[in-house]
Amino acid sequence: MKASACKRQYLLSSAISLALTGVATTASASMGNIGTTYGILPSDIGSAQALSMFNTQVSATYYNPAYLAKDPRGELTGGILHAEPELRASSPNRNGDILSNQESQHVLIGMKTNLTSLTRFDHPIYLGFMAGVEKYGKEMLAFESTTSNEGQFLEYGRQPLFLNTGGATPVWRGIDVGASFRITLQSEASLSTTTDLAGNTQYESLSVNAEPSIRSILSTNLDFGETFCPENDCWVDGLEMAFAYRSSSNTSTKVNANTVIPGLIPESAPLVFSVLTYDSYQPSIYAAGIQYATDSWRIGLTLEQQNWSDLEEEFANDTIKDQANAKFDDILIPRIGAEYKFMEHFGVTVGAAYQESALKSNSTQDVNYFDNDKIIVGIGLSAEYTKTRLLTYPIRLDIGYQRQMLQDRDFVIDTSNPDDMNDGTTVATEGEVDVLSGSITLKF
Repeated sequence: MKASACKRQYLLSSAISLALTGVATTASASMGNIGTTYGILPSDIGSAQALSMFNTQVSATYYNPAYLAKDPRGELTGGILHAEPELRASSPNRNGDILSNQESQHVLIGMKTNLTSLTRFDHPIYLGFMAGVEKYGKEMLAFESTTSNEGQFLEYGRQPLFLNTGGATPVWRGIDVGASFRITLQSEASLSTTTDLAGNTQYESLSVNAEPSIRSILSTNLDFGETFCPENDCWVDGLEMAFAYRSSSNTSTKVNANTVIPGLIPESAPLVFSVLTYDSYQPSIYAAGIQYATDSWRIGLTLEQQNWSDLEEEFANDTIKDQANAKFDDILIPRIGAEYKFMEHFGVTVGAAYQESALKSNSTQDVNYFDNDKIIVGIGLSAEYTKTRLLTYPIRLDIGYQRQMLQDRDFVIDTSNPDDMNDGTTVATEGEVDVLSGSITLKF
């Protein structure tokens, strides 16, 4: 009877594996997305996202959709992003300390246009969208949710499909408002089969569905110069403020599987197994930014509150991570950046940020998450090529580099497997992440 129980467990595990194969790739994914973890376009990466709320490029659709109204021209942008982490976890009983070095490689495309011509009104309405696809366009859905006796980092690794669309319009002099929507996928798979004790199956039925989950982003932008002295020069010229709210989002997978074994498990009471798990979580974010700009330079500061404590409720419903009892803190991230035009058509951007770890727990049973405080620095270069005989506006080229330095932190491995030798081991974690991005922008 004990052997039969083991056989049933084996068969059901095989069924679950088959169902998961239908909804997930074998790549490793992570909490976060490219917009919050790295930055989208090179200008965002180079400023460590400090100037992203005042970026006239189409990535504003994610950070501050109201800023789409700042430039009336249309835009078409294409680019690539390559993030290469080296995350280390060391202890006396490990053979080497590199735990993860899985790259994230996105191809990016964005477009913005003025929809005024669609209506009989002269009031401008701007529409933009931004998309990123992993593995240079070859991987639409990177997903993995797992326990680990060795430990795993909360962020980094392959990122799922990034898709964001929205619009903006001016409401009064110097005041713009915008709204956009981030789209993630909620996958569901169902598998039923009849099998014998030899593992042969028949009457199989497998269905997979992926539904979009739409989360909102709201923002407003205030240009003090245009608002308070639109016709004359005054001391607030060049001063801007922006506020944005991004609601939480995640990618989830739900699997329902059942099997029937004639003579052992009847069709009226099949052996049922269900899994609901989350990945690529983005917390709700409140962001406020201020910028002062002149014709040749600008400087900006952004404060960003990320409400990671809400993830505890998601983990409580997660059948893979619920036993971790992970505790998270809400965190406040300061970002500062500057841009300087050192020639007529060339500019350099620099930025820095400090991000505390959102993971309060130093031990998370079976899941064994690692997360560290990090210092983020970036630099970017931009150039405009004006001698375009066929195009109305100059072509803009951007390149950005960012380095994230994970500070040392100790964790304790906690596993419920009594035979695992890692249980109770203290692990020292740290690492670095290098991010390189390039883009080309056409205006129309």
